[in-house]
Amino acid sequence: MEIPKIPSWLRNFFFLFTLGFLLWMFFLDINDLPSQFQRSQEIRSLEQEKAFYEQEIEKVKGDRKKLLTDDAMLEKFAREKYLMKKPSEDVYVLEKQ
Repeated sequence: MEIPKIPSWLRNFFFLFTLGFLLWMFFLDINDLPSQFQRSQEIRSLEQEKAFYEQEIEKVKGDRKKLLTDDAMLEKFAREKYLMKKPSEDVYVLEKQ
């Protein structure tokens, strides 16, 4: 039985080294392709969260400015959030079931 000959380009050291290097870099290294893809998705998600929280910070800053300048808004906030009341009032809290 005759063993088929391996083509010379498959026995070439540089070809084998390059093939091994590419396999290592694409699949076995700590910075392989699947890891890079996962990290890029995570970065995209974190950037979206950052944008959301920046909008929320701006909204809170606006509410804070209103509270510090308008006494009626401050009273409304205290009544709704902390259930504060005047001495002659009764407060009833209704909760949804």
